[in-house]
Amino acid sequence: MTKAFASTSDLSDKKITFAEIGRDLFAFTAEGDPNSGVIVGDDGCIVFDAQATPAMAQTVIERVRSVTDKPIRYVVLSHYHAVRVLGASAYGAQGVVASGETYRLIAERGQQDWDSEYGRFPRLFRDAESIPGLTWPSLTFSGRMSIHLGKREVQLMQLGAGHTSGDIVAWVPDAGVMFTGDLVEYHSACYCGDAKLRQWPRTLDAIRDFNPTAIVPGRGDALLGARTVTEAIALTRDFVTTLYGVAEMSVARGLTLRETFAAAREVMDPKFSSYAIYEHCQPFNVARAYDEASGIDDPVIWTAERDREVWAAMNG
Repeated sequence: MTKAFASTSDLSDKKITFAEIGRDLFAFTAEGDPNSGVIVGDDGCIVFDAQATPAMAQTVIERVRSVTDKPIRYVVLSHYHAVRVLGASAYGAQGVVASGETYRLIAERGQQDWDSEYGRFPRLFRDAESIPGLTWPSLTFSGRMSIHLGKREVQLMQLGAGHTSGDIVAWVPDAGVMFTGDLVEYHSACYCGDAKLRQWPRTLDAIRDFNPTAIVPGRGDALLGARTVTEAIALTRDFVTTLYGVAEMSVARGLTLRETFAAAREVMDPKFSSYAIYEHCQPFNVARAYDEASGIDDPVIWTAERDREVWAAMNG
């Protein structure tokens, strides 16, 4: 009998924390569930990553209203995954901002990703019927752009691929704070099913070079202070490079995907099995790492059917 997705049994509510991490900068975190960030400026604010449904976005909006009555002018999407973007309509923002590559990925695979993620992790899609459809960015860019909230500048940047090929970060230079999305995780497994694993470490180098005083990662607690930021970047790098290293060695030895999964277990479980969503991510992570090590540069589109096939192949 094939086991169910690890995440389908994860039904417990998570404790939400809304913490100020710099002047008028806030982290919305929930014990390994997807994070959001809030940037408050002179004449409005930005929400960085929208949550999975409009109903769940309302929880973020409640926290925003606890600290400011300024309008939410922009929603910024770090990448295209459904758990990050499908709640965007709740904010009533004048603009939804993402990289042009993220727009392309939504068009290419956004619906499949929504179907896949909902099937894997239904708890993260509370009140899914509130989703009006795919979230389409209304403002896209390549490379860099700035948003000005009065005197406060927020720099949006593509520092390189990693978690997806369209990742962006938000840098607030007056505070030295960065919002990284899932490029950085803290005591949470990296989801690598759509990753560019060989490029990811270079992107982490670029993040580190900013010397942030604080980071809001994609999952896990807000990172305060240079030591914690450095640790989180190092842990993320260790996870990604360990995963890819196992896959590269397995492909070189001619191992099957199932054998590669067993090899990854042996190496990764002792270091990472306590991380949030580790069991959920590992089959998809190993499948993508195996593909990339085999020369498949562009991640295969995940569908609900492919989810089941990979899960069964490695857990049947």
